[in-house]
Amino acid sequence: MLPSKTSAYLKLHLIVFIWGFTALLGALISIEAIPLVWHRMGIATAIVLVYLLIKNKSDLKFDKSAMWMLLAGVLIAIHWITFFHAIKISTVSVTLACMSTGAFFGSLLEPLFYKRKIDLREISLGLLVIAGLYIIFSFESQYTWGIVTALCSAFLSALFSVVNAKLVKKHSPVRITFMELLGGWLAIGIFAALQLGFGTMELTQFTFTTTDALYLFILGGICTAYPFIESVAIMRQLSPFSVLLTINLEPVYGIALAFFILGDKEHMSPHFYLGASIILLTVVADGILKKWISTRKRNTNASEIA
Repeated sequence: MLPSKTSAYLKLHLIVFIWGFTALLGALISIEAIPLVWHRMGIATAIVLVYLLIKNKSDLKFDKSAMWMLLAGVLIAIHWITFFHAIKISTVSVTLACMSTGAFFGSLLEPLFYKRKIDLREISLGLLVIAGLYIIFSFESQYTWGIVTALCSAFLSALFSVVNAKLVKKHSPVRITFMELLGGWLAIGIFAALQLGFGTMELTQFTFTTTDALYLFILGGICTAYPFIESVAIMRQLSPFSVLLTINLEPVYGIALAFFILGDKEHMSPHFYLGASIILLTVVADGILKKWISTRKRNTNASEIA
């Protein structure tokens, strides 16, 4: 029997590996980004609903706070739509490399939400991220719109994370996820009804092949609902730093999977891997630096008290 912490680390790496597989599924599924996300959120909502009916029905309560969570779900729906659209018009590798900038966007958004000063150290690291992006832009210019779309997705991801950090202080993580998945699914459905009219031709955009059905179930169930439910228990055993640092490996797993499974389309230029490495190493360095500063402050305070 593995120690609980070791088991939690292994589960966390499995979850991050699964999240890295998400981008690959986006490339394999034939339907466009909007119907893809609608199906993904619908499947995940149904699975989390069953989980709540078994574990905690009180989290299904609709009140004023639920409305804010439903609205936050619209934000994550747009994030996922831009994420998968970026994959469709560029490559998995390009999209995941750009998604690594989410930590940089988060460092700019957090001071606005939490009313703290902008950290010059974070800005300096952010400049390294921009340098990595510049290299990718310079040598992968055929994917310009994919890069721009992926950066928009990364910004929305950071904004969503900041909003969720406020919500999770007062509400159950499972309740938040269910309401957000439901809100995003409903928003896309309403948008489709208003903009597409659900005519015969428009409905074909939401139909899928048998292979797509399998991939969508894996995406909505194994890659969305399962990781979240499992991550709730993991967060109780590991520090936030350990979790965030491990999550930064998602683009690494995703790019490696795409390289070996999708073949030539994902074989990028050496300059791309140089730019992507700069971004990823900067994000990891930022996490390690924050941990070191936090530990140093605690030790200083402890010595002052003593």
